[in-house]
Order: sequence, then structure tokens, then C-alpha cells
Amino acid sequence: MIARSAPLDQTGAARLLTAPLGRLGGLSGVLALTLLAAACASTPRPVPPTPGPVPLPPPVSPPVPPAAGDLSLAALPGWAEEDHLAALRAYAAGCGPSRIAIETCRDARALAARANPSDARAFLESRFTAAEVRTDDGGRGLLTAYFAPEYPARRVPDAEFDAPVLSRPTNLSSVGDRAAIEAGSAQSSALAWMKAEDLFFLQIQGSGTLTFPDGARLRAAYAADNGAKFVGIARPMTEEGLLPRDGTSGEAIRGWLAAHRGPEARRVMALNPRYIFFITSPDDGNEATGAAGVPLPARRSVAVDPSRWTYGEAAWIEADGGNLRGARASYRGLVMTLDTGSAIRGPVRADLYIGRGDAAGHEAGAVRHPLRMWRLIPRG
Repeated sequence: MIARSAPLDQTGAARLLTAPLGRLGGLSGVLALTLLAAACASTPRPVPPTPGPVPLPPPVSPPVPPAAGDLSLAALPGWAEEDHLAALRAYAAGCGPSRIAIETCRDARALAARANPSDARAFLESRFTAAEVRTDDGGRGLLTAYFAPEYPARRVPDAEFDAPVLSRPTNLSSVGDRAAIEAGSAQSSALAWMKAEDLFFLQIQGSGTLTFPDGARLRAAYAADNGAKFVGIARPMTEEGLLPRDGTSGEAIRGWLAAHRGPEARRVMALNPRYIFFITSPDDGNEATGAAGVPLPARRSVAVDPSRWTYGEAAWIEADGGNLRGARASYRGLVMTLDTGSAIRGPVRADLYIGRGDAAGHEAGAVRHPLRMWRLIPRG
């Protein structure tokens, strides 16, 4: 799903997931999904002009009639209300991984930095048709969402920040389970120190940004794991009466762990034996990078099933009728297929990257919408 700068532990990205099962959301549409099931639009930044003179793309010609069964983009639901310039820029930023539309990608990049909305709309309508993608069983697909989390951290431990962010250990094959590692079995170094519950969620998500009191920021990305199977803790927490069955959101689980920090919380977290090790690098302030190796434009990129889609494709999504508390009514627009995740399977299954930080996380947690998708097919 984020990242999925590294295999997001459940989604596949730094997919920093979060996704409701009841729902939290998006850890590729996955954190809650991950926790519960046991297992992820800011306008995209303008594409900078290519250094040196860039030839303009050929004049946009009137749209060619689509092939039988395909639609013109103008017939897509909501196309007239789309921000076509933002859509073009998202396509230009994310089309690089695709090898099936090299000329269209090149022309879009040349146009994106200087186009106006009408030019962008004309370009997209003249260069693409749309074909609806169907689920294997003919039913509706599913949209979830994920985000790139940010967590406070310290360079030295204290009473609150007492959980080390560990580097890849030299004895990886023999570190044991979570409890053994927390007891000191891993031969590795502490890259930073976090609150225990935050580290637990960072390990589920696979990557995130660490923020320090002096303003410094580090990006923590997946480096390795102990090989243990992931076990969700929501179900055992309800079985033990620690949380009500309808109260196992990611926020509720995190709140319980924080309120019981120490031996009690460690015992519960140890129910998930899987442990993630990290590598850190300076945070450049850009969005997380997905499995396609491209920074993820917020609200314009999705994690998909790579057996059904190729990275760098353009798609149109329409997702109405969110049924979770706090959910937005709909999500609709052009998105790029730039990420994946282990919970993202099927042709009409997408995990929308919302962005960075708490606000993005809260929104991602409420996305569980019925989904329709169209593949945008380059003409010629």
C-alpha cells in the first residue's frame, strides 16, 4: 500500500496504512483492517519544467471516437466537475513507471507545467478513453485509505519515550519473537526512542516520520522483520474484556495501550509476535514513496493489486456512500496506480493515499466506500 517505502507491514508500502474494518483506515485502508482482521485531495505539486527548452506537445486534436465498449472521458461520472489541471499534473508526476504510454507520458509532462485547465481537459479527453473494470463476481469493489503517520520521538530515552526504534540486527535469524527482542535478544542499535504504543503502530504501518523537539525530522522505513506471523490484537483484547467489541478502532487500541503503558501494555502487544526493524534517513518533507518508486501525490494515488494493474496507470474512481462515522460522502477523480499492499487484492480494490499527519489519519480511518473504477486507456 505507502510506501510503502518498504513493505508496509500489512499493506505494502510505507503504506502506512490505516483502514477500517469497523473501521480505522488505510493503513492502506489497512491499519484498522490490519488490527481487526489480523493481518494503503491535496492538489498534487506542480511538475517542474524539464531543464532546457522543452518542445510543446503536438496540438490537441478533437477527441477520436472511443473503441467499442469504451467511453470518452467526458462520459465518466463527475468528469465535468474534475480539477482537470490537477489531474493532468498527477498523471505527469506518476506516469513514469508505465511502459505502455511513453509518448503520452512525455507529452503530459511537457504540457503540465504550463497548461491551463481547459488545455489540461482537452489533452486528457483527446489522449484517453475509459473502460470500466469489473469485479470477478460482478459485485461492487471497495475503497479504503491510508496515510503517512508522524510520531514524536527522542534521541535519548526517558520515562515516556522508552521504546527503541531498532536497526536491522546482525543476528536477525535468531532474534526470536517480540517479547524476546524487547528483552534484549537483538544485536542492533537504537536509532531513536518512541512511546511504546507509537512504535507498535509504526511497526504495523511499516514506515513513518519521526519528529524531534528541536524540529529535526527523520523518515523511518522498513529494514527487516523477525519472520514471525502478524497477529492482530483487537480480537484478543475484546475476548479479555479490555475493549468492547464495537470499540476496537485504532484510536481506541492506541488509547488503551497508552493508558496501560508498562508491563500490562507490553503483554498485550506481545500477542503480536511480529517485530519490524527500521532504517532512518533525513525527512525531505516530500510525500512518502510507493512501491512504484514514485512519491505519492496526496489524494491522487492509490495502492492496487499489481496482478490486475501495472504501476503508473491512470484510473478514474467513483466511491459513494461511506457508511462509517465521520466518513466523507464520496471520493471521485483521476488517480495514479503507484502502490500496493497485502490487503489489496482484486481488480476493483483500491487504497487511496490521503497524505501525512494526524488529519490525514483521521480521514483515512473513515474510508470504506463501495467503489467503481475505470482504466484510462491511452489512444493509439
